[in-house]
Amino acid sequence: MPQSAEKALDHAPLFCEPEYRQMLAEKKLNFECPHPDQVVSDQREFTQTWEYREKNLGRQALVVNPAKACQPLGAVFAAAGFERTISFVHGSQGCVAYYRSHLSRHFKEPSSVVSSSMTEDAAVFGGLKNMVDGLANTYKLYSPKMIAVSTTCMAEVIGDDLHGFIENAKSEGSVPRDFDVPFAHTPAFVGSHVDGYDSMVKGVLENFWKDAARKEATASINIIPGFDGFCVGNNRELKRLLDLMQVTYMFIQDASDQFDTPSDGKFRMYDGGTSINDVKAALNAEWTLSLQYYNTRKTLDYCRDVGQAATSFHYPLGVEATDEFLMVISEISSREIPEAIRLERGRLIDAMADSQAWLYGKKYAIYGDPDFVYAMARFIMETGGEPTHCLATNGTSAWEDEMKELLASSPFGKNAQVWPGKDLWALRSLLFTEPVDLLIGNSYGKYLERDTGTPLVRLMFPIFDRHHHHRFPLMGYQGGLRLLTAILDKIFDNLDRETMHAGVTDYSYDLTR
Repeated sequence: MPQSAEKALDHAPLFCEPEYRQMLAEKKLNFECPHPDQVVSDQREFTQTWEYREKNLGRQALVVNPAKACQPLGAVFAAAGFERTISFVHGSQGCVAYYRSHLSRHFKEPSSVVSSSMTEDAAVFGGLKNMVDGLANTYKLYSPKMIAVSTTCMAEVIGDDLHGFIENAKSEGSVPRDFDVPFAHTPAFVGSHVDGYDSMVKGVLENFWKDAARKEATASINIIPGFDGFCVGNNRELKRLLDLMQVTYMFIQDASDQFDTPSDGKFRMYDGGTSINDVKAALNAEWTLSLQYYNTRKTLDYCRDVGQAATSFHYPLGVEATDEFLMVISEISSREIPEAIRLERGRLIDAMADSQAWLYGKKYAIYGDPDFVYAMARFIMETGGEPTHCLATNGTSAWEDEMKELLASSPFGKNAQVWPGKDLWALRSLLFTEPVDLLIGNSYGKYLERDTGTPLVRLMFPIFDRHHHHRFPLMGYQGGLRLLTAILDKIFDNLDRETMHAGVTDYSYDLTR
């Protein structure tokens, strides 16, 4: 065998060794009941046709590889943005393992989440005992300042009442009567992770703001980032900009430190996050701003109900979107935008102009969360590119209308198409029948890249197969530079691959691009 103590191979080269190739071929032949190669080839070719595209886009009863996750994942991420807060998911262990692994694989950091470990008996008789015991264990073992409770499908199908269960748990002494246990019902069979995020943030605010007296602090601003796989880089970049403007602000739900802890010999189960005192004080803010509207619809309505002014953005990246964000901040706070920020804006525009010849006319397919797709399409049009396909599995008809209005505002959007509710298998048909130059999304797009040959730029949660992207911002002018560089690098890398064949294509294998 090729593997030995003296010659230890990684799995990628190991499975290419002759012994493993033979083993895998025999497995396929003897146990997978394979169709003849010609039948498989014919079917593959058929799935690339316009005829199959129409059938594919007409699907109603089946979803194949949706570009979204379920509500509890969003709730778990939301809880990670508050001081010494641990998520408690009322449901089965397997579901909770999925949330932990998704966050850990993306951020390359531990993600601590507790499960109430519901099994068959709880599914029949209810999960009250699981809640009582689970909250007691969580409080004693992990010493949190707050436990944020959400649900999985199992708890929602049988109708477990979180408020009643938590009150019963407090009555039985699982946690002190005055201990904060905000909650959100997050059924995984409807909505997506952005809805779970919204419900949990709203639940935390309700826990502290309900029945509290409000004393408005003029020109003070709450900022809710939304579900953002780039929160580490984005939140820090936005804080830097706001500090340069000397604005009075508060981030509600800030997971940037929790998912970027240092290696210094000390384990930090909790790090950073919005403090409980700051959450309480946030009631008094004059304004609440959401960086992602579709992540915070319920939360913004609640903020308005308590007397705050509220507005939202669609993931402010690129020139125009950052301009809008900073001008709103300036108007609310009565603070001028300093020259240092104006210079950053000019540098981004200069960089875009320097690379215009490589960006103009490029066609893109963009998929992901509604706010991200909106923002990315807007930025692509700023570069002279065409966002040919814009897809959000969790996009609504309202999002579709907003996208069409955005695309109609630029000549680069005139041929663009918007696909709310569609999945990545539908996007595969679109890429075969109406090809583009670049695909923008997350790690799941690598299978589309392999199938269709469309180069993938990873800019959306989750990114499992590349490391540390989340540590750098996408928002703001500095984030725009990073975004511009990522797109250009992919263009140039792809061009190098296409022109490196010596004596055949290397007439364009240029040292200078």
